[in-house]
Amino acid sequence: MALWQGGSKRKITGGRIKAHRGKRKHEMGREQVETGLGERKAKRIRVRGGNSKVRLLTAQNANVINPKTKETKLVKILTVVENSANPHFVRRNIITKGAVVDTELGKVRVTSRPGQDGNINAVLVE
Repeated sequence: MALWQGGSKRKITGGRIKAHRGKRKHEMGREQVETGLGERKAKRIRVRGGNSKVRLLTAQNANVINPKTKETKLVKILTVVENSANPHFVRRNIITKGAVVDTELGKVRVTSRPGQDGNINAVLVE
C-alpha cells in the first residue's frame, strides 16, 4: 500500500477543502523503515530524480563523537534506552533519530536518520 503525502482535505478550522485535482505520483511516500539491532543489513532504493537512498534495516555499530575531545569512534550498540518517537520502540530496540542508545562508551543520542542515511551517527551524552 502506498502512502500519500499530499495536503490535508481539511482546513485548520475543520472545514472541508474542495479538491481541485486528484493525487499525484510525486506526492507518494513509502513505509517507515524501523532500524533494529543486529548484523548490518542495508537496502538501496531509487528515489525521485534517479537518486538513491540507503535504508538501514539492522545495525550493531554507531559512529560516536565525543564533543569534548572531538574524537570519533566506531562503537558497538548494546541496547536502546529511550526513544521519544515512540515509547514502544525501546522494547523492540528500534533506532530512530533522537533515540538514546547504550553503547560500550556509555549513553549516546542518535543524530542521523538510519532509515534515510544508511548509517548511525551519535553524540556522547553526559
